[in-house]
Amino acid sequence: MTRASAAGTHAMRAQIELRERILSGELPGGMRLFEVALAEQLEISRTPIREAMSHLAEEGLLERVRGGGFRVRSFAFDDVMDAIELRGVMEGTAARLAAERGAEPAALAEMQRLLADLDKCFGAEPGEVDFEAYSEHNSRFHAALAALPGRRMIEREVARATQLPFASPSAFLPDNARLAAFRLSLNVAQEQHHALIEAIEARQGARAEAIAREHARAAQRNLRHIFSDDRALIPRVPGLGLVTQP
Repeated sequence: MTRASAAGTHAMRAQIELRERILSGELPGGMRLFEVALAEQLEISRTPIREAMSHLAEEGLLERVRGGGFRVRSFAFDDVMDAIELRGVMEGTAARLAAERGAEPAALAEMQRLLADLDKCFGAEPGEVDFEAYSEHNSRFHAALAALPGRRMIEREVARATQLPFASPSAFLPDNARLAAFRLSLNVAQEQHHALIEAIEARQGARAEAIAREHARAAQRNLRHIFSDDRALIPRVPGLGLVTQP
């Protein structure tokens, strides 16, 4: 392994480790991070640590501190709601453009395959859902949706809007048997997935955009439920420890 590739590997390892510590709450919002201390903990040099923190700042999990260095970001509840709304706007735009401009047949066939994979995540009983499989296939579905118009700018901006963990399409899907309401809401979400692709295939741009935007609002409803009715779930959902409670 060359020196450059080794440095890149160390930076990626540091990025993954720091992201996990932030999302788990081990590194709480507002905490100042120091290169020397982190380099000692992870047993790598300061350069990959600095690179990893720069990448996490781009993701929105860290912020640069005046005078140098980084601090773990915290987010107001309203900011989180706005981030989810922005994702809905961007995905709605992608859906509308795909419908109006016409998506490639191969891309639409892939969307149908992804829908079938999501369908398989649901059991025979109402609310019976394989959360882990759903989260994986749901992320793939939304990534493919962003690419459906065939415009790199749209795809890039949708990705930017979904970078924060609580704004991602699979946010608020903890593996928790108590979340009966959440499990049932996924049945509605899957119906919206089908309706969305149906609208795109029918070249119904306004309908496709409206469905995509309404679909994103499910995450907002789940967020309100957690903070209003069941705050004990906050530590169990990745990233919510960074949110300042209303």
